[in-house]
Amino acid sequence: MKFLVCGAGQVGFHIARQLSLENHDVTVVDSSDQNVRLLRDTLDVQAVQGFASNPDVLERASASDADMLIAVTQSDEVNMVACQVAHSLFSVPMKIARVRNRSYLQPVWADDLFGRENLPIDVVISPEREVARAISSDLVVPGALDAIPMADGKVRMIGVRCNDDCPVINTPLRQLTGVFPDLSIVVVGIVRDGRTIVPSAEDEMLAGDDVYFIADNEHVTRAMAVFGHEERQARRVIIVGGGNVGMFLAEMLRDDHPGVTTRIVELHKERAELAARRVPTATVINGSALDPEILEEAGVGNTEAIVAVTNDDETNILGSLLAKRHGAQRAITLINETNYSPLVTTLGIDAVIGPRSITASTILQHVRRGRIRKVHSLGEHLGEVMEADILETSSLAGVAIGKMDLPEGVMFGAIVRGDRVITPRSGSVVEKDDRVVIFVRPSAVREVERRFTVSLEFF
Repeated sequence: MKFLVCGAGQVGFHIARQLSLENHDVTVVDSSDQNVRLLRDTLDVQAVQGFASNPDVLERASASDADMLIAVTQSDEVNMVACQVAHSLFSVPMKIARVRNRSYLQPVWADDLFGRENLPIDVVISPEREVARAISSDLVVPGALDAIPMADGKVRMIGVRCNDDCPVINTPLRQLTGVFPDLSIVVVGIVRDGRTIVPSAEDEMLAGDDVYFIADNEHVTRAMAVFGHEERQARRVIIVGGGNVGMFLAEMLRDDHPGVTTRIVELHKERAELAARRVPTATVINGSALDPEILEEAGVGNTEAIVAVTNDDETNILGSLLAKRHGAQRAITLINETNYSPLVTTLGIDAVIGPRSITASTILQHVRRGRIRKVHSLGEHLGEVMEADILETSSLAGVAIGKMDLPEGVMFGAIVRGDRVITPRSGSVVEKDDRVVIFVRPSAVREVERRFTVSLEFF
């Protein structure tokens, strides 16, 4: 496929890099000469300098040949106009735009604004809303690094850290089945010292590992206990930062988590007043999260979770650590600079939220061929969790997993058959109408995509 990526910031660069590694034809447009030089020096892509909303720039980028345009510049307006120009002048079939401004996203406007008869954008992505949704999901599973619902909520992909007191460290994975025969989980990935392992039955989990597993949603609480995590679900939450992420999260906690008390700490007075108007159910405190007195006023000592989502990584990190020192039980911290992530978890931060990875996951969900139902990226070098449905025409229907000719780096995590979740084993037979959840290493993504497009039909 031929992709046209508009914007070479963190998200645009990551998407271009991922698609390039999968041997797609990628062209990137960016207004910065420095960014264009970096692209040409580091990635196997075509790079065009100019504003993505200009027809002549899109023409130089061969927009007329593009299968998909992904507009992720820093400007909502440029992204929207780029989609309009791509549609009207170059007939690009699929257009994705990143839109941040809350006004554009209000249902009263968005339903009429985004459509082929007005602004022809096929998919509108709000990074702030996606980040808030990811945090909201994580709060459902206390102690998890990641907690992504899949298969209409019947299954969850869970990430946990194995601490020194984890009951199952130094235990071969094959023994988990023997010790917990009725526990419906499959360990699909282990991250150790920055290296991802697709585990075999003989592999062991060690202290300090980040372990990713797929679990029947009804078994999640027990599975977390098996890994030594029995934290209480948050009923009192402090949100540091009253920006778009903070307000989206406060709204989701109000709507989806009844009984949760929310307090927002916002440094800037105007932003604090805006947050108080938009989320009247939350208590908003105007002050710095780095001020112990402000944290005490927010009730940090009785708080199960502090969620730091300001635009400043250092404020988020220091505010989280200070809150934990003053009694907060758990810290979830938004960090834009990915190089910080491996460092801060050793300092006591419980979960790191990476906006780039979350936004990329949402975009990749629409990029993957075969109409993949859902994709969640675990990070640039870690892999993806995919969800798909088996149709009657699939060559895999009726075949045992152990006899499937799939590339190395692919692991089945769950089979959902109607309302039943099946823990996949080598002898498990996949049937038509099953929904499958699989883990795929980056090196295997393109091959899996190619094979599944031919033999496995996705939604």
